[in-house]
Amino acid sequence: MTKPVTGVLFDVDGTLVDSVYLHAVAWWQALRQHDHDVPMARIHRAIGMGSDKILDELLGPGRDASADSEIRAAHSALYAPHWPALRPLPGARKLLDACADRGLKVVLATSASRPELDALLRCLDADASLTAVTSADDASQSKPAPDILEVALSRSGLSADEAVFVGDSVWDVHAAGKLAIPCLGLTSGGLCAAELLDHGAAGIYADPQDLLDHLDEALTTAFRMALA
Repeated sequence: MTKPVTGVLFDVDGTLVDSVYLHAVAWWQALRQHDHDVPMARIHRAIGMGSDKILDELLGPGRDASADSEIRAAHSALYAPHWPALRPLPGARKLLDACADRGLKVVLATSASRPELDALLRCLDADASLTAVTSADDASQSKPAPDILEVALSRSGLSADEAVFVGDSVWDVHAAGKLAIPCLGLTSGGLCAAELLDHGAAGIYADPQDLLDHLDEALTTAFRMALA
């Protein structure tokens, strides 16, 4: 029998922090430095994958990958100067606080590297509401593989059948789906509602504030989807 929802896992980039387009520009510049001219729209749609997956998605898995580590390092160097300008998306802190106030375990599960995660945590300033935090450094593979979510469940003492995941990308939806965790999609990362729904999202909200305004309804929807 499925348990009631007792914990919420959150992606961070594009879900809680307004950083997706900064990542897209940094990847675009890093790729251009190595003579790869990839359209920005393709890069944007790949954001949400970790750096171990995104270059295969953008450049193809059968290429010469000898420069991959240099491209990833260039992205990190180009993105880091933006850290002081990062801002939470509307309602992000209040949403985390509201989940904690309801007695829910609140866990961040992101494909960001640990240094990037530290910058995101400073931006959110919500440590008191967090039960656990995971990053790409804690898992062998990043999203859309479910590894990071598995670590998040383990660290928080949650099982997949009592959790819901909140994310903004199709990679978030796919990762959650591999563990049968309902995923609530936010369009704050720039994807449309129809695309997230087509990939299996349990419900769609504009941003953290919209989810907060409908939190009880969203958790009920996720619970019903888990029962289906």
